[in-house]
Amino acid sequence: MEEANPTRAAEADERQTYVLRLRADNDRHAMETGRRRRAFFLTFGCQQNEADSEKLAGMAQQMGYDITRTPEDADLITVNTCAVREHAEQKALSTVGQYKHLKAKNPDLVIAMCGCMVSQPHRVEEIKHRYPYVDFVFGTGSLHRFPQLLCERREKNKRLYCPEEPSLTVAEGIPVRRESDYRAWVSIMYGCNNFCSYCIVPYVRGRERSREPERIIEEVRELVADGYRDITLLGQNVNSYGKGTRAGWDFADLLAALDRIDGDFRLRFMTSHPKDASRKLIDVMASSRHVAHQFHLPLQSGSDAVLARMNRRYDTARYLETLDYLREKIPDVTVTTDIIVGFPGETDEDFAGTLAMLERARYDMIFSFIYSPRKGTPAAEMADQVPDEIRHARFDRLLALQNRIGLEKNQSLVGVPMRVLCDGPSKNNPALMSGRTDGNKIAFFEGNPDDAGTYVLFRANRADAFALWGERIPE
Repeated sequence: MEEANPTRAAEADERQTYVLRLRADNDRHAMETGRRRRAFFLTFGCQQNEADSEKLAGMAQQMGYDITRTPEDADLITVNTCAVREHAEQKALSTVGQYKHLKAKNPDLVIAMCGCMVSQPHRVEEIKHRYPYVDFVFGTGSLHRFPQLLCERREKNKRLYCPEEPSLTVAEGIPVRRESDYRAWVSIMYGCNNFCSYCIVPYVRGRERSREPERIIEEVRELVADGYRDITLLGQNVNSYGKGTRAGWDFADLLAALDRIDGDFRLRFMTSHPKDASRKLIDVMASSRHVAHQFHLPLQSGSDAVLARMNRRYDTARYLETLDYLREKIPDVTVTTDIIVGFPGETDEDFAGTLAMLERARYDMIFSFIYSPRKGTPAAEMADQVPDEIRHARFDRLLALQNRIGLEKNQSLVGVPMRVLCDGPSKNNPALMSGRTDGNKIAFFEGNPDDAGTYVLFRANRADAFALWGERIPE
């Protein structure tokens, strides 16, 4: 059993006090107007941000808000921001700028910003002075303070800028309003200790801290009992899970324990760091019942010199040792990666090494990015920034190579029966159903919208670099 933590229990009690005050106020509003207040959440960035927004929406419902899909109907707008690239920050600021007129129409409207971007002091100052209609701001370490900040904003009518929590609390017991009733995100840890020279994450999400395993096991068991079929474990570096926990488990131990839960479900995880991808973890995956045969293993560059400047703490030889062992133990594993093009000082020879690694590793898919300097990171101050035209030319060459490899990988699956979790009608072609294979490949097929959330047996008859097309076949 988990030991009692008086501090966290007091924080939960305090949070509930604010929840009840806001709920009472919202109930009065509904009685007086005949309409409940509504909350709208907009999320930029990664799956961790999506999971955070599901918690914010869960707290909003607990506080008496209905959830709306349109900002025009909202009395509370919360924008959850990303700081990984400049484009994501500018998009969030531009979107918030469009909400100014909504505040003029609805004086009761409260606008909040949270997440990674607003964990940077210079962005907080910018919002304070250039976006006076934003009512309160809170960073990633203050998620659990959402009811308190909203309550204080409504009662005191004063703009609030919440500093990060010194302890960077791992708050439990926060309600979650999940966007899907068959796919779920489960955060197992927060923060990062790696300090890759290009990355802002350790500065905006803090140091690594892990949830106790019993709380994670309990959450996953409840999800399986509720019919969830695809569960993804989240962390900035899931492979380093376990630091600071009483159990002393590592990520492989946690994965093995979760795999012992009975039910018809898949377990996925992201993101992994190659330096911490152990053989023990791969062995657990290979012997598991529920862990999907999918591994996201970010390479970032095929040049050892660039990897050193990135502070990645592995080289290409070590990376390939891990990849080869993974494919030896799990021959049908789908492997994806991240690649950064145009890192400071990247030469033609360095880039050629990245192309060579793609040929050697033969990834199913890559997530590729043109290097974007992030204020406050060492790489932003490095000499030899690569000219924009060279970065874009290399990016195009990278994509062309990967598109060929991805097509060859997918064509090898034509005619092979695969189990697919159906997501319902495709957004681009509602006449077709879409779904995900065990390896997380997209599959399109004719079917019934009622199949959403269920497994179907699928056989591909056509492939491109990014998806499979085929038919549903009898079980």
